[in-house]
Amino acid sequence: MIGRYRITERLGSGAFATVWLAEDDVLESQVAIKILAENWAHHPDVRARFEQEAQVLRRADSERLVRVHDFGELPDGRPYQVMTYAAGGTLADRLELGPMPVRTALRTAGDIAQAVSVLHASGVLHRDLKPSNVLFDTVRGAERVLVADLGLAKEIAHASGFTVVAGTPGYMAPEQHLPGGGLDVRADVHAIGAMTYQMLTGQPPQPGRAAPSKVRPGVPRQVDRVVMRALDADRDRRWPSTAAFAEALQASIAGPNRVLRFLRRGVGVLAVLGLLVLTAGATVPGSIPYGWVRVADTSAKMSLAVPGGWAGQLRNSGWNPASVGMPSTTEEGLQIGADLSDTDSPGVFAGISRWLAPGSAAKLPAHPGCVRQPDREVTAVDRSGQVQRWTACSGGTVSYSEVLLTRAGLEGVYLQIRQDSVGTDRTDDVLRTLRVDHS
Repeated sequence: MIGRYRITERLGSGAFATVWLAEDDVLESQVAIKILAENWAHHPDVRARFEQEAQVLRRADSERLVRVHDFGELPDGRPYQVMTYAAGGTLADRLELGPMPVRTALRTAGDIAQAVSVLHASGVLHRDLKPSNVLFDTVRGAERVLVADLGLAKEIAHASGFTVVAGTPGYMAPEQHLPGGGLDVRADVHAIGAMTYQMLTGQPPQPGRAAPSKVRPGVPRQVDRVVMRALDADRDRRWPSTAAFAEALQASIAGPNRVLRFLRRGVGVLAVLGLLVLTAGATVPGSIPYGWVRVADTSAKMSLAVPGGWAGQLRNSGWNPASVGMPSTTEEGLQIGADLSDTDSPGVFAGISRWLAPGSAAKLPAHPGCVRQPDREVTAVDRSGQVQRWTACSGGTVSYSEVLLTRAGLEGVYLQIRQDSVGTDRTDDVLRTLRVDHS
């Protein structure tokens, strides 16, 4: 007995703890009890980490995470946690049988990503996501994925100060192998990507890995793009969050037509979906540069693409042309940026309006404190117009490109592109990706 809990069998052991199955005779239910190993129970740092795991799980308190119901100490001083018992085993158990059906693998990966998003919303990185830490349980007749084992979890706010290499090889992001490399949520994105790859192919990804469809014929190419982006060695080119990765996985299940349906719903935080197109860096009309993300306004009438690092958040609820001197109304528009609350981070605003026509009184915004470069003419989406470029804003490196495109008989387009003037000017690249539905 441990308190009121009656031990029935051992479920498993690890380097730091043993997990037992127990009966709660009072509540007539089964629980899992995790007990810190005796040889570690008197190490203050290990004990603190064990207690922190329980605190994090209790604070997050989500049906997507293993829940901690109680915490105590045995007479010999070993601490224990009383947790949810997941009767469906682990993902590691299922992978012993080989690759999973494609749709099952993608749904499972999406569930894992959503569970980890709960942790991130609580301000915590998992850092040790792997198949043995993903559990399955059945609730009200439906199977549910649970994420467990937060022994290496750390607060995101302190991620830049990590000095010890921690994690499980095969699932760790490249930056986790470097002491003091600084981590963020994209380390967990990489680990979920590695598990997704393994669920699809039956093997963990290796250096120089082939796309899943090359290992397992029948995996759709849009799935390749979603998974391989999560595994990118450059974290700036990975999905920006586990929530974005989850949405992309969900969209890849439904296929390419799912993209427009998702965009018409309208979202606040960008989920970049399966509409990401990765090419060999081509910039000809109709293509998207490698690593860029295409998004659309709520009506899906207008779309454009931006570098992946700019695609953190999306607002697509329209715009008011009065901001450029036109009559006040609401028309199609969107804003996308790395962080829409940060006035210095890169991003694009784009709007269309019937009031924007050749010879109209539209006036592009000026930027006091910036240096105006020579104006130039430009053509895009069957419209012609002018680009005003403002650099060195407030003495820094922020720049603005103000663009107005018009043509008789068509709605005009206004764009503001904010970027770092030290790097490559992306104005023309963004304009090449611009699309407007004339119907």
